[in-house]
Amino acid sequence: MKRKYVALDSNGYAHVEEGDVPELQPGQVLVEVHASLVSPGTELGGAKRNREKEKKDPDPKKRPFGYQNAGVVIEKAEGCDEYEIGQRIACMGGGYAMHTTHATVPINLSTPLPENVSFEEGAFNHLAATALWAVRRSTPEFAQNVAVVGLGIVGQCASQFLRWCGCHVIGLDRLPMRIDIARKNGIDLAINTADDDPIPIVKDFTRGYGLDAAIICFGGEATEVLNQLYEMFKTTLDGHKYGNITIVGGASISKTFASGLGNLDIRSSARTGPGYHDEAWEHGAAYPPVVVQWNTRRNIEECMRAISEKKLNVGSLITHRLPLDDAPKGCDDLIENPNAALGVILLPQA
Repeated sequence: MKRKYVALDSNGYAHVEEGDVPELQPGQVLVEVHASLVSPGTELGGAKRNREKEKKDPDPKKRPFGYQNAGVVIEKAEGCDEYEIGQRIACMGGGYAMHTTHATVPINLSTPLPENVSFEEGAFNHLAATALWAVRRSTPEFAQNVAVVGLGIVGQCASQFLRWCGCHVIGLDRLPMRIDIARKNGIDLAINTADDDPIPIVKDFTRGYGLDAAIICFGGEATEVLNQLYEMFKTTLDGHKYGNITIVGGASISKTFASGLGNLDIRSSARTGPGYHDEAWEHGAAYPPVVVQWNTRRNIEECMRAISEKKLNVGSLITHRLPLDDAPKGCDDLIENPNAALGVILLPQA
């Protein structure tokens, strides 16, 4: 059986290719993909750097890419009895839930789609779960002041989850479109840091209390952002800063710890939660629920429930809907015009 898929070359450009559908393994389902979502950061950050290289690869290598989609089960292997042929599901996982017409996906990297959740919304499952796991790592409390730095897809989802936790949420970004989307989704305060100094604005917004927590949702150099956040946090009488900063984007930071950071907790949030990249778990093995309550599958399940219950608005993040054959254009727009592109949905069956 053949399929179409999108490949990224070593010079940073996307191509639509054709090849065999991977052989179905125990613990996997074969999915006819109806929608996939391109990740502007994880998937295309390296592509942007490759495009900027002075010396291009004369014979660029290509690799299939993508890690979140949604579609219909058309075949299932041993260990997947919970699914029915024809069932609508959301799928995730690098090397599995790619930008393609057909995908073979491990059972624990998928979840049923509620009836009122579209394939397009379901395709947000991986990045939404990444945001949810970062929020869990941040341990928010009702009425805390929390900043989200970087209002891409993960930052937008994290902001909405924090609002449902009862936090006062401040979003920081440099792109007007992302600021506008966050405001339309009800964020308490959105600051364009290209135009305004956020430090006095945050001090005034928090009524002098300062930040309790922050989540950094972008990749690349972030030392200046951390120094800026440091000035926004709550301060005790002895001059120490308190709170926590969770880093979910692939940020690089050079900072002196101990006295250089006071008593701020720096937390790393990896991907979608426990289980992802444990091959046995992905294909159906279980963790004891009392020990690992929020594994990856439960996180994506909760994201789909949040979308179904109108608590998470991912539809507002979609800027492009394109046939799979037009994937190169969508990737170009995300890389070359980030103020006009955010959620690029590819439609393999269009």
